[in-house]
Formats: sequence, structure tokens, C-alpha cells
Amino acid sequence: MREKLGFGILGAGLVAPFHARSIINSRGGALVAVCDVDRQRAEKLAEEFGVRPVSSLDELLEDPEIDVVNVLTPNHLHYEAVIRCAEAGKHVITEKPPAMTLRETDEMISVCTQADVRFACTVQCRVRKAIQAMKRAVEQGRFGRLLCADTYMKWFRSTEYYKSDPWRSSRQSGAGVTVQHAFHYIDLLQYLAGPVSRVEARMMNLTHPSINLEDTLVAHLAFSNGARGLVQASTALWPGTEVRIEINGENGTAVMSGEKMTTWRFRDENPDDESIRRLGSESQATAAGGAADFGHADHQVVIQDVIDAIHSDREVIIPVTSVRPTVEIVLAMYQSAARGKPVELPIEDDPSIWEARC
Repeated sequence: MREKLGFGILGAGLVAPFHARSIINSRGGALVAVCDVDRQRAEKLAEEFGVRPVSSLDELLEDPEIDVVNVLTPNHLHYEAVIRCAEAGKHVITEKPPAMTLRETDEMISVCTQADVRFACTVQCRVRKAIQAMKRAVEQGRFGRLLCADTYMKWFRSTEYYKSDPWRSSRQSGAGVTVQHAFHYIDLLQYLAGPVSRVEARMMNLTHPSINLEDTLVAHLAFSNGARGLVQASTALWPGTEVRIEINGENGTAVMSGEKMTTWRFRDENPDDESIRRLGSESQATAAGGAADFGHADHQVVIQDVIDAIHSDREVIIPVTSVRPTVEIVLAMYQSAARGKPVELPIEDDPSIWEARC
């Protein structure tokens, strides 16, 4: 195996520079090429990072210098790209959501397993230090019985954002606030509080009447462990405020705002609690007011882990198998909103959810 693993980026859109910077600044990774069906967009990004532009996935897959492909295409196109990468023997990092159906997600996992390639997903908010502290506290039982796990994402996106690419205003492409934006924070709730057994969701369009998407979600979750959860997510609320993740148990409460721990209190104090209260920075932008208003540090942790996992022949820290439950919860939310009633998990795929109007 080469000392430096070669990376190819598929999709030169908004998130691509964050992946490119993460690869370039990694230990043991090298960006080789950028691919986009829009040749000018590929050339622009490739020139910025001093690499080769290509126009087709075939060119990436045929390149022996490329070991890993970062799939950054519109959400509905992840499935086909991941399958082709795995079959070509390339390791894969996909943006969230991994796919638009459970069937596609399961097939992607299966093909990557059979091809013996690593398959990671950039739900990179998991690696924030505040979230990792919460995760350890849950596993150590410090919260006691979990009571609530909630997220509040009150963001703003302009109508121009939704019209900046055709897919960003398409339900079938996965552009609604639930699957495109809130996915990260719904993922954090299932990562921290465990499996969800029941979902009740309502979706609406508050301030983007020319776009047939939900820009606002309100959902109630029942977790298998008895905890309850609330998801309030919107891109309609100017100027946008930081996401909050709140975990409450019978013996403690923890709250993260943006990436900063703002509340960390337990009945029984530990020696390291004071340092945990200082985790994160209020100055680090986390995309509340703009689609590109965030840093690449979290992406870099995920990408560095993939490099290390390949070299060490181990599993990645965010395998898509661990993100599948989030896909199911999100799909259940769309089913609940479309049917106007609660939905019990597990669910079956229902393609009609993408045809519903807000």
C-alpha cells in the first residue's frame, strides 16, 4: 500500500472545498482529481487545489492513483456512485444522507462489504468534543435513566440558496430541511440516546413559497429506552441561531450550542467536569446563517480516520451501518408528515413520500 492514499472528489459543489482542505491537510492523504459533470466547476475547484479536473466517474475509477472516492453529489445520486466505486475496489466516503431509501442504503453497505472497502459517512458533528463527552457520559451511566434528547436547529437559508442548484429545490433529490439539513442533528440524537421506536412529524413551508419543500420540521420521538425527544428544525428563521443538542437524564443535563458545551451538570461531579464545561468555541461558525459558514475541522477528523483505518485494516469510526438508523428515522418522519399520523419503527420504504406537497 502506498504511503499516501490518493483521493478523488466526485461532485464539486458547495461542500467539496471542505473535503479538499481536509484531504490536503491530512497525514497520509493526497488529493489527486476532482470530478463534476459541470466541467467548469470541476476545473475551478481543481485549479484552486492544484489537482487534475475530470468529467466522468469512469475517469476517477480507472485512475490507479485513486484509492478513495469522496461522493459529494446531490443526495439522490449517492447510491449509484457508491456502488460503482465499491465494485471498482475504491474505498468510499459519502456525504449524508447515504441514500434516499433503506433498500439503497442496505445494498450499498452489502456491496462495500463484499468488495472489502471502507464505507464512511460524513455525519461529522459526531466528532465534536462536546458530543464525544456526552457519548462517554451516556455509556458510563452518568445521566442515569435518559428522559429527553432534543435538538433545536433554527437556521436561515434564502430563496436564492434553494435556487443555486436545480437539485436544491427538488424533493426527489433530497433537498428538504429534514433530510438535507437536520439529518446531522437527528443523527446525533440516535447516536446519543439510542434506537427510536416511534415518530410523529409535521412539516411545513413558512417562508419559501416558491419552493415546494418543507423548510420547517417539528417532530416528536419515542426512544426504545423510554426517553422522549423533540426535533425542531427550520431554514426559515432569520438570521439563524446555533443548533442546540440537549440531553436530560434523572441524574444530569448536558447542552451543546453550536460546538460549545454550554451546560454540563451532574448530581455527582467528576474531576474532569470543569474542563468539559470549557469544550468548544463560541467563535466557530456552524452554518446557522449560511450554507458555507463553517470550518473543515470536523470533516478532517472523519477523513483522517478513514486514512488510518485503511492503513490499520480496521473499521472506520462512522461506518454507514451506524448511520442507517438515522436514514430510517428521517424516512419515518416523512411518512408521518405525509400520512398525518404517528409511525412505528421499523418501517418499509414508501417512495410516495417524495411526491407529497407541503
